[in-house]
Amino acid sequence: MARVTPREVVQLKKSLYGIETIKNICTQSNQTTLQKWADQLNQCLHIRNRIEKEILPEPPALANRGGVIASGVHEQLDELRTISSSSKDYLLKIQQKAAEETGITTLKISFNNVFGYYLEVTNSHKNKVPATWIRKQTLTNAERYITEELKVFEEKILGAEEKISAIEQQLFEQLVKDLAEFVQPIQLNATVLAQLDCLISFATAAAENNYVKPHLAEDGILQIKDGRHPVIEKQLPVGESYVPNDIYLDRDTQQIIIITGPNMAGKSALLRQTALIVLLAQAGSFVPATQAQISLVDKIFTRVGASDNISSGESTFMVEMNETASILNNISNDSLVLLDEIGRGTSTYDGISIAWSIAEYLHNHPLYKPKTLFATHYHELTELSEVYPKIKNFNVSVHEHEGKIIFLRKLKQGGSQHSFGIQVAKMAGMPQNLIQRANEMMHQLESKSLQEQNRQQLRSVPTQQMQLNIFDPVSDELKEILQQLKLLDINKTTPVEALMKLIELKGMVRR
Repeated sequence: MARVTPREVVQLKKSLYGIETIKNICTQSNQTTLQKWADQLNQCLHIRNRIEKEILPEPPALANRGGVIASGVHEQLDELRTISSSSKDYLLKIQQKAAEETGITTLKISFNNVFGYYLEVTNSHKNKVPATWIRKQTLTNAERYITEELKVFEEKILGAEEKISAIEQQLFEQLVKDLAEFVQPIQLNATVLAQLDCLISFATAAAENNYVKPHLAEDGILQIKDGRHPVIEKQLPVGESYVPNDIYLDRDTQQIIIITGPNMAGKSALLRQTALIVLLAQAGSFVPATQAQISLVDKIFTRVGASDNISSGESTFMVEMNETASILNNISNDSLVLLDEIGRGTSTYDGISIAWSIAEYLHNHPLYKPKTLFATHYHELTELSEVYPKIKNFNVSVHEHEGKIIFLRKLKQGGSQHSFGIQVAKMAGMPQNLIQRANEMMHQLESKSLQEQNRQQLRSVPTQQMQLNIFDPVSDELKEILQQLKLLDINKTTPVEALMKLIELKGMVRR
């Protein structure tokens, strides 16, 4: 696009010098892939040497400010720079030369806004003035003259800065035009270096953080042994190690895992680390685990965190529902779905009902069986495993001792019946009288055995039946409509005939 700045051109030169080093390293390697990349790297010696010769090492950001082109590139530019930087010395040379040629020892050169530069000769020496000098002014004790050489110098000195800028701009534009012919090899260099940079980053992270090579397959199985979160494990306090966890998902026996457990136990971290491990594996990286068998996924869907969109009038719950709807409408057999606290933005019964229905939908979908991790505080959802064989319950364990909880952060089989929300509130520094009142309210509500009643009601809810056929096989009317549609040749039906047929079918439904 010819929009490169002088500083960027210098950076290009430095990059080309770096390519020489990298090319030599790759060439000397015994890895065939590195040797192939070395063959693709182009040092672009012609433009590298031109930049080295023509552009100053520390140019300004913009070419029109001067100070871009090096000395020795353009003769006129060097002369103008010499005039601009050493005009006094140049004038002194002219003065000395004139004095020597004429023998006028008192000769001096001065400047004013009327005549510009001029030679001033006292009356005692005016008879020595050469005929080629042009008299411009007579004073009481002296006369002032100009010469052709002095006027040429004046024009040069007064317009030097402007001319310097114009010449540098022209030379830089010509250089950029010549550089444009090397766009393709430069872009190829960038592509090769980007791949090398990515792989070096992968290798460095794997070596420093004890990652393992994953086994990629297309059998629908996701199995991670001792998986870790690659970011959180680097931010832990000194001396504290990350607690790894295992994950197993497939399409046939354990498609959906319902994860329960208290706040701060690590449910969200478990979801995120699973997504990151799968993503890293498919990007070509080793993964933070001791073993990983990862089936290729086409999409990773996440509904994690809480946010709103006030400017569009969307509440937190509406944003959550929009995102969940997008997930459910775009799943496939090879998708990985991670849902965290679905339904928490509305009332308890609404939230449980929506979360329950989402889990049913994913389990019973007639076409697709996406692998799903579903973290929730709705312990009622653990009853799904009693109804659906591919839904399993797991919980992030904690240890309770004398009213205090210790987060073990280990995933184990089975559901959890406690959220320990009051204990977490106490850890956050809530007032003591508030904590006491919350405990009283909790015991009062638990005494009514509402949770057990809810479970009994949930177990009695008929299971969802999903089928591809939208027509009820028992209805004679719908059978007749289906038969009419099968006999209809769309390619031979005009718009008017189609409308009449629609009216006819609608009449059949009304019967």
